[in-house]
Amino acid sequence: MRIYLSSLGCKLNRYEMDALAEQLARAGHRIVATAKEADLCVFNTCAVTHVAARKSRQALRRLHRDNPTASLIVTGCYAELAPADLRALPGVAQVVGNQAKERLAELLGEASKPSRTGEKRRPRTRALVKIQDGCDNACTYCIIHVARGPQRSRPADQILEEVRSRLAAGYKEIVLTGVHIGSYGHDRGSVGDTDLWSLVKRILAETDVPRLRLSSIEPWDLPPEALSLWRDPRLCPHLHLPLQSGCDATLQRMNRRYTTAEFADLVAAARAAIPDLAVTTDLIVGFPGETEAEFAVSLAFVQKMEFARVHVFPYSRREGTPAASMPHQVAPQVKAERARAMRQVAAAGSLSFRRRFVGRTMEVLWETARRGDEGKVWSGLTGNYLRVWTINEQSLQNRITPTRLVAVGKEGLRGQIV
Repeated sequence: MRIYLSSLGCKLNRYEMDALAEQLARAGHRIVATAKEADLCVFNTCAVTHVAARKSRQALRRLHRDNPTASLIVTGCYAELAPADLRALPGVAQVVGNQAKERLAELLGEASKPSRTGEKRRPRTRALVKIQDGCDNACTYCIIHVARGPQRSRPADQILEEVRSRLAAGYKEIVLTGVHIGSYGHDRGSVGDTDLWSLVKRILAETDVPRLRLSSIEPWDLPPEALSLWRDPRLCPHLHLPLQSGCDATLQRMNRRYTTAEFADLVAAARAAIPDLAVTTDLIVGFPGETEAEFAVSLAFVQKMEFARVHVFPYSRREGTPAASMPHQVAPQVKAERARAMRQVAAAGSLSFRRRFVGRTMEVLWETARRGDEGKVWSGLTGNYLRVWTINEQSLQNRITPTRLVAVGKEGLRGQIV
């Protein structure tokens, strides 16, 4: 059977579809590049915000328009939270919640016949490896702990086996991902490796991974003793630490476990310990009860922190969360104005960070190419998550090269291969 797989949202969703593609290809199915070629489409939804839920519905309608004869299988967080809404959409044949997602290959095998030849997706340069799922936090704005369920860690030996498999397939960078990777091992007690940092040590010690990157880590999950791990240059100097607000009163209503002073101290310690460190973050504006004064405090804090990148989200009201019923909900137009102001400050900080590296020579892992006016334009990432582009007619796909950063642009830096 010809199967098209796609997803919306987080890295974990993307990992799950990549893993499913491999399972289906091994079973003899053909993974195709577009919905129009498919007999069946599988879509992994997102519901972290009401906007993500709307985009999931729009994507499903688009898939049906592109190929009305293909069956649609819907899974993911939106499928877990609102299966009836998705079953009502045209073309949807089956809705599979997160709790049954790991059995998708088996379920599809029961409902379909394999093709004569399997076809794997074009490999990426960076491989996502899922180390855990679920979340035991109780942030008042978030529905993911309901959609994904409680924290569950994969056995360390299983993760090491997958890392070695990805390296053998040619990947140059491994990205450890999950819903709440900082809680890795907490549910396993004394069984095997008991925390994220023990797992990182094992991967660095027991594999020849060229690059190891961590996805989002909650600030309370980064102990001072973990910073010494970055003495190994293979551990990418990049920390994504979700701040969510730069105002202590707002953080308290969000049920976050730190103050802005504690967050600033953590970032200062990390920057002192890790050369060239990029600190990226997430920000919510317009959270219930956020006054103009509170927003001004948050804006000033973000400006002071000079993050390498900030993902700014207007607060999205999610039924079933404590924040949805909080008083003093912020008007949509006010949230939009605050998001614009926060993005302007974030963009200035990001530009300032990029400018620090002009004239430096850094290792770049090249990923994709497009044809531009000057020739073949390659795009890649440094270890500290700087986007770099260069003109080169030769194939740089999945190569790590020393590159001199010569100029800063709106989204990245121009480089010259040394």
